[in-house]
Amino acid sequence: MLFQAHGPLWDLEGRPFQPERPLRRIVSLVPSLTETLFDLGLGDRVVGRTDYCIYPTEARSIPSVGGTKNPDLVRVIALQPDVVFVNVEENREADAQALAAQGIPVAVSFPRSVAEAIALVRRLAELFGLSHPPVLEEIEALEAARRQVIPERRPRVFCAIWKDPWMTFNAETYAHDVLTVCGGKNIFAHRRRRYPLAADLNPEVPARPVARDDRYPRLSEEEIRRAAPELILLPSEPYPFRPEDTETIRAHFRDTPAGRAGRVRWIDGSLLFWHGTRLRHALRILPEVLQGPFPAADDPGMGDGEEP
Repeated sequence: MLFQAHGPLWDLEGRPFQPERPLRRIVSLVPSLTETLFDLGLGDRVVGRTDYCIYPTEARSIPSVGGTKNPDLVRVIALQPDVVFVNVEENREADAQALAAQGIPVAVSFPRSVAEAIALVRRLAELFGLSHPPVLEEIEALEAARRQVIPERRPRVFCAIWKDPWMTFNAETYAHDVLTVCGGKNIFAHRRRRYPLAADLNPEVPARPVARDDRYPRLSEEEIRRAAPELILLPSEPYPFRPEDTETIRAHFRDTPAGRAGRVRWIDGSLLFWHGTRLRHALRILPEVLQGPFPAADDPGMGDGEEP
């Protein structure tokens, strides 16, 4: 598989990405990187984006080449980019290979932690000859300050990223590390996805070993209740939870500490899932979201979740 990481940014051969020519024309198929390029002062070089590249507002005036999973490759090629930025989770390897076959340089990213996200911003700055860009210094300062804060008590968090079935993320994801750095405890940090679906929802069903991504487990409602979350987060993506969903979900899980305390909160999903310069907003906003009163440690609703 050619989508293999080597440093913060690599090519399709798995080598650190090193452009052979100046990067004056950029197509970004990654919404978070489109925003990052603008924040680095490189917006005037972006000639193509996806439908989901909506931040900052100025990016919306740039021609779109389609979605992240279904870009119009003919349109991408017609833009004659010096580089196309892709991401392992956001984009398809087949599309990246097709562009590379046309002689277009492709740069791949896949940060799975706050530190790796910062390293990616730093590498982008280096690629374009930017020395100490203010936005990078801001992120580094916020991250350093956040890591110095040792919470007296971390809320036990269930972050739903899908429903029917319920889904979440484990410790091998960027979202988990953002949640941790901002002061939360992911109660499904050690939960791996099992195949097929029946095995994921019921541990008594034998799992079938497959070489597939196991970082996003599917959960039964019984498992969520047994894990006794003190805070339930409903992000706006990838499942489009809405602010008005909080009361419905609170009532549905009223027999959990989060439900009893009314601690079900909607959040802007980009704070958890968009790496790059969006991280500066996450480091400011999420710690406040995670604060609040928690049930007593001997609360009868405190169960034995996947992570003690």
